[in-house]
Amino acid sequence: MKILIQKSALGCMASLVLVITGCKKQLDINQDPNFPTYEQGTPQIVFPAAVLGTIGETGGNLAIMGAMLSQFNTQASLAQQYTDIDSYNLPPTDRFVTGPWTALFPNALKNYQYVIDKSASEGDWIFYLMATVMKAYTTQVLVDCYDQIPFSEALQGTGNLKPKFDDGFTIYQSLLSEIDTALAKDFSAGTNSSPGRQDMIFGGDLKSWVSFANTLKLKIYLRMVNKHPDVATAGVMSLLSSGVGFLTVSAQVNNFTDAPGLDNPNYEMNKRQLNTPNNIRASRTFVSWLQDNSDPRAIYYFQKLNSTSINQGDFANNNPTYQTAPTFRNVDHTEATDPVDFISLAESFFLQAEADWRYNGGANVKSLYDQGVLAAFAATGNDGSSFIAPGGRYEWGNEIEGGMALGPLEQIIRQKWASCANACHGIESWFEKHRTGFPKTSPVYSDNQNYIPGQLVIVKNSVLPAGEMPNRVVFPNTETTVNPNSPQLVPITTPVWWAMP
Repeated sequence: MKILIQKSALGCMASLVLVITGCKKQLDINQDPNFPTYEQGTPQIVFPAAVLGTIGETGGNLAIMGAMLSQFNTQASLAQQYTDIDSYNLPPTDRFVTGPWTALFPNALKNYQYVIDKSASEGDWIFYLMATVMKAYTTQVLVDCYDQIPFSEALQGTGNLKPKFDDGFTIYQSLLSEIDTALAKDFSAGTNSSPGRQDMIFGGDLKSWVSFANTLKLKIYLRMVNKHPDVATAGVMSLLSSGVGFLTVSAQVNNFTDAPGLDNPNYEMNKRQLNTPNNIRASRTFVSWLQDNSDPRAIYYFQKLNSTSINQGDFANNNPTYQTAPTFRNVDHTEATDPVDFISLAESFFLQAEADWRYNGGANVKSLYDQGVLAAFAATGNDGSSFIAPGGRYEWGNEIEGGMALGPLEQIIRQKWASCANACHGIESWFEKHRTGFPKTSPVYSDNQNYIPGQLVIVKNSVLPAGEMPNRVVFPNTETTVNPNSPQLVPITTPVWWAMP
């Protein structure tokens, strides 16, 4: 077996992605250093490459698709680059359908499994935990997109080229078990090594990795509330009663530079490689909500509060005002160095707030919600304290939308949605829309005088039946054409297993 070092399709950071390929050992004593053998691979070498494999896709294709489906931004008018997303025209052959699958399995999951296996054999439990958590995170993203993926029979190389698909709930249970196994290892053993700079997320801080593991477990349990409430309740209650710590910093990669192949993957894919900043512009859905609340984050995202915007999916319209709609974060290439979040600090607090509201009688929900809002503002260089103060637009229990007060869960998810415009988290707010129903779907289009700012709209040029939105990513033809164990294709409008009824 050899480890292939190849250029990442997204050119993200050092552009190195290590992929374990084949099963035949290299016997040439004049070994090419660009193709190290299995025995020469180490967790220290492979783990950072695996992380690059994850962020290359979650911060690239999925960030672009998620932001449009969450209606933070939209396709520029009279342009074509992303009309497939903005019209919901995402068949099995579309690049945003095939891309995450074909990238995350070989460039991330296979490498995490390599690190897990190698570190287990060496008793290097810190790398074992890191790889287990990142494998769980990456797997959950895939499950939440596609509903089912190969899991129990996957990652076996040529040992099984036609793995069966497992259902999402079974995979979730396996991920929780794997995380618990990793958390129970002996991190004081002399066989452990210090990750140091090989850990691009926390710089080798074990406490943060444990907190990341617990926060990911909380997120997984909360995904189950609609279809397996008993499992969700038991899991969350166990976490809360045990007093484990959750993330107090963002789990992110943030050492990008403004240079080809070393920058934020969203910027690299959308602006540098396409040689234009003008494909993605401000969506009326998001901008109208920011403006309605005089939210200064509009300046961070779109350069000014009272900016023009495009009604979501109205790319065929030659409305002259559309040409003045700002592009996302296009100020002196600042987006090139934006971080890629796995779980942001704001998301950590919003997850805890929801858990406290559901399972702890809301004893701490206001404090946790307030910290989430403050963290979301701080991530954009703003101070949100006046917004959560008495009389503030986002005061807990008193946020008004369309003349009506939001309920507790709706308020948490509304602010979580707003926080997800940052980093790569557009895909996360799209998942949460289908889990919770929030933000609500507007009964009218955003050009209607009765439109309530911030409610998601059915896009103007949708290819789906009237009133329908995408609820999943369909199975890619890159898998279904080669794996006879692939499930039958289901429509993009079919909810994934954890979605609200």
